Amino acid sequence: MPSDATTKSSRKILVTSALPYANGSIHIGHLVEYIQTDIWVRFQKMRAHSCHYVCADDTHGTPIMLRAEQEGITPEALIERVHGEHFKDFSDFAIEFDNYHSTHSDENRELSQDIYRRLDKAGLITKRTIEQLYDPEKEMFLSDRFIKGGCPKCREPDQYGDSCEKCGATYAPTDLIKPYSALSGATPVTKESEHHFFQLGECEAFLKEWLNPEGDAAPLQLEAANKMNEWFEAGLRDWDISRDAPYFGFEIPDAPGKFLYVWLDAPVGYMASFKNLCEKEGLDFDSYWQPGSDAELYHFIGKDILYFHALFWPATLKYAGYRTPTKICVHGFLTVDGQKMSKSRGTFIMARTYLDHLNPEYLRYYFAAKLSDRVEDIDLNLEDFTARVNSNLIGKYINIASRSAGFISKRFDGQLAATLDDDGAKLVAEIQAQAEQIAARFEARQFSEAMREIMALADQANEYVSDKAPWVMAKAEGQEQPLHQVCTAIINAFRVLTIYLKPVLPGLAAEVEAFLNIEPLQWSDVDGLLTDHTINKYKHLMKRIEQPQIDAMLEASAATLQQTRPSPTRHGEAQQTESQQKKRKVAKAETTTPDNRAGHAVNDEIDNTIQFDDFAKIDLRIARIVKADHIEGADKLLQLTLDIGEEKTRNVFAGIKSAYSPAELTGKLTVMVANLAPRKMRFGLSEGMVLAAGPGGKELWILEPHEGAQPGMKVK
Repeated sequence: MPSDATTKSSRKILVTSALPYANGSIHIGHLVEYIQTDIWVRFQKMRAHSCHYVCADDTHGTPIMLRAEQEGITPEALIERVHGEHFKDFSDFAIEFDNYHSTHSDENRELSQDIYRRLDKAGLITKRTIEQLYDPEKEMFLSDRFIKGGCPKCREPDQYGDSCEKCGATYAPTDLIKPYSALSGATPVTKESEHHFFQLGECEAFLKEWLNPEGDAAPLQLEAANKMNEWFEAGLRDWDISRDAPYFGFEIPDAPGKFLYVWLDAPVGYMASFKNLCEKEGLDFDSYWQPGSDAELYHFIGKDILYFHALFWPATLKYAGYRTPTKICVHGFLTVDGQKMSKSRGTFIMARTYLDHLNPEYLRYYFAAKLSDRVEDIDLNLEDFTARVNSNLIGKYINIASRSAGFISKRFDGQLAATLDDDGAKLVAEIQAQAEQIAARFEARQFSEAMREIMALADQANEYVSDKAPWVMAKAEGQEQPLHQVCTAIINAFRVLTIYLKPVLPGLAAEVEAFLNIEPLQWSDVDGLLTDHTINKYKHLMKRIEQPQIDAMLEASAATLQQTRPSPTRHGEAQQTESQQKKRKVAKAETTTPDNRAGHAVNDEIDNTIQFDDFAKIDLRIARIVKADHIEGADKLLQLTLDIGEEKTRNVFAGIKSAYSPAELTGKLTVMVANLAPRKMRFGLSEGMVLAAGPGGKELWILEPHEGAQPGMKVK
């Protein structure tokens, strides 16, 4: 945190959040970061500092290319559409960027290619031929995120091709145990290709020096710095910064068919977005990015992308001739009701689904009440969320205004008193006296402590209201002046508390400013008093959360996500769904073959009735048969590779060989039972059951939904 002297003078600050990837929608797990950053930026602006907040969509890489291909549109059309969706979600959560750009921009191309040239000139780029994994079915080289297998260090299954989410190890995709293609499920083959590498190990001395400062000058929190030491001890590896065509991204200068890896040009997107802002507003780009700059540079990121931001990024900046970050502010993940975000429980909540049911500032406040300056996960406990919003925001803060404003309007024509009585003046002064302490909490990103202290002051104001009981004074003779002064003191206490909460609740603060008939509040307004001033008639500022709103949001989340096929991700998401966690434990569902019962199905007797809850336990999913194969030694079974919208395909053995040839099945949609326990068979592990009708033999028909259905949709 800057010194007191620095805090009091005007600072020049550039702030970024991690760039959301352009092949998926924003969910509430993402919002932890953007809300945290926005609160900090709004606080800095209220302190009259020159603070710019920039971000952009991260638009390059194989997942974007594949999704656009799947939708039958160009990557450019896809990223333009998603950019609009992302920006609207952020705006509706009152996240106020000074510029929201795209990494697929002229500014980013120029900067990224120039940085590559500078690193090459500095002798940090090397080229060598490597063996790379290649998907023989998709006919393309596989980027790290499309190769999965066992971690070579801890042996955890289903890890990505560049790093282990369990133990944090980094490695080459070829080091994985039993690798497979996340695109087709095929076992990849190795092919040779010349790649370009950034020699990160050559930067170790600089990186250790950059990380050396302690206390307020430290660029990382202690937990993050400790993780860095682990990586140093393990040894820094050369970083593969090239990808082969086909690839959606920027070409490497003078290397046809070779593209810059997305993780090189994505953080450069911070610079590109700011450069775009500079061109719009006449700002001096170099004064922020050149070595020796007096500007402060803050990156807010999730802990899953620390490796890229605290190693590659500062090294890239340093050796390309730019300044390095002042701080990298790392946060943890979000859980809901103490568990990973879950599709089945409806707690994998998209930003838009939340907005359809609840006030966005409820979530801004709740996150603020949970966030600290430490690298730790936070939990959205929905019961606590409801109780805390209703108790703190409505019952404490809003209650202060609602208990006094009516008297000002009705008894004094909206005019505040010219003076406060001694008790009122003391109350307001005590609340004002906490301004610097609360400011220090905001500056240090100790938002939960700030909210605790603000609500303690709200308690103090409510105690004053209860002690003075203006509703009693209003009924007593000769109490007009004391009543006027008491209500004016209450309004002034409310005004100061609004200043403290404004970075968290900007929309509500704007309504309060309109009610109080004042200009937008700044932090420096804390010391003033609002007296002999006309306010507007009070209108209810915020409603309580009711349980049906929560229930409706959860129901809508479950319904929405049953229709949504997960998109592949460029890097480790800050959230993992419940089903993904189960996959990492290799808890796969099994299959059994359809019964060959006597007679046609129409003549079969209906089995014993079951309750709805029994049926609800069965998870039926739309599946696409990616591949069908004969099984050596099997008379009745075919081996099916099924896509049900997960990152990995399912393996299913089905007793339908007498009715179908593999060629007839490939590409068809069908229905499978997705949540059976795994069954180990002679030919391998079976991971689900496909549904079929008929007596057996050649009279057997798999269920085929209409073509409009998509893999992963739930049948209900």
